[in-house]
Amino acid sequence: MSSQVFFTDLRATDSENLLQKISNLVDKAGIKQVVKRKGLTAIKIHFGERGNTAFIRPLLVRPVVDAVKAAGGKPFLADANTLYVGSRGNAVDHLKTAVLNGFSPSVVDAPLIIADGIDGRDEVVVPIGLKHCKEAYVASAVARADTLISLAHFKLHETAGFGGAIKNVGMGSGSRRGKMAQHSDVAPVIYFDKCIGCGTCMEQCAHGALSLVDRPEDMPRPTPEAKKVIRIDAKVCVGCAGCIHSCLQGALGVDWEADIPPFMERMVEYTVGALKGKEKRSLFVNFLTQISPACDCHPHSDAPIVADIGILASRDIVAIDQASMDLLNAQPPLQSSCIQGSPHAHTDKVKAVYPNVDWQHQLDYAEKVGLGSRSYELIRL
Repeated sequence: MSSQVFFTDLRATDSENLLQKISNLVDKAGIKQVVKRKGLTAIKIHFGERGNTAFIRPLLVRPVVDAVKAAGGKPFLADANTLYVGSRGNAVDHLKTAVLNGFSPSVVDAPLIIADGIDGRDEVVVPIGLKHCKEAYVASAVARADTLISLAHFKLHETAGFGGAIKNVGMGSGSRRGKMAQHSDVAPVIYFDKCIGCGTCMEQCAHGALSLVDRPEDMPRPTPEAKKVIRIDAKVCVGCAGCIHSCLQGALGVDWEADIPPFMERMVEYTVGALKGKEKRSLFVNFLTQISPACDCHPHSDAPIVADIGILASRDIVAIDQASMDLLNAQPPLQSSCIQGSPHAHTDKVKAVYPNVDWQHQLDYAEKVGLGSRSYELIRL
């Protein structure tokens, strides 16, 4: 059965500006039906890494906040801390970055809440019983909200193929431990050439999974004085990733090169976890603007690969991502973009940038686990 996906272009007139078009879009998509009166409404958004410029403009978020209030809800903007070390790795830096990127409460007229707490450990364990994940570690402010509205900046992504509503909800709503579980099912990776053997990470490990051992003579070392090196007991490690953020040398990380299809599947399963209990109280909005070739987690944004397309809204998270990819692939590539000259630039934008990533697997698996339908009816407003 086809799901409804509503679309508005970016044209504006004296009688209807873009802010009014966004209000009309979410109204037609059913925001009044999903918002619980007097309920807490999490507007899940990506605040953008410091230096990135492609994230959704805060001014365009305000109509959605106003619509939630008009429906009787209590909106707040939410994002969870990152797994990698950057400008959003803890709530203090994260909030500072959000404000520097323009997400001031005076602009969006809603509080900003870092959903998994000050250090990424504030989570709710949600049982899901799926192929890879029996339970999901979901950021508490998302898990405990009555309604979830996803505002996603649609773009390409190095391992997911594309980042839309599913990635914004699944990966974006995971606590630090949840993000670790999605990216890898093993302990953090040690970069021996960076480890100085200081033991700082051991102080952060609540499970006793870390220890210092003598460094083998043939092991690369950052300084001649680095005679010790860290070791991780994978059987004890719970994958919380707290050690990664404690290391000032960058000697602990994630196996970002893990198999891509299982990564996509875990991300989809976490989307199931984030939406559990809110399946009928969720709305998804994708902004197909400044569509960049990589994630907004980078501290920069490369030139857009196509011209701005428009904004989509739907109550079906699979349908809206499928429609977004279809609209993207129908666009001619921009001459100034990185895909210009690729043989796939006119047919498959993901393949033009990431030839080894099968983006359709994300949607196939999402449909398989019951998140929604890849079949949709595009309703142009």
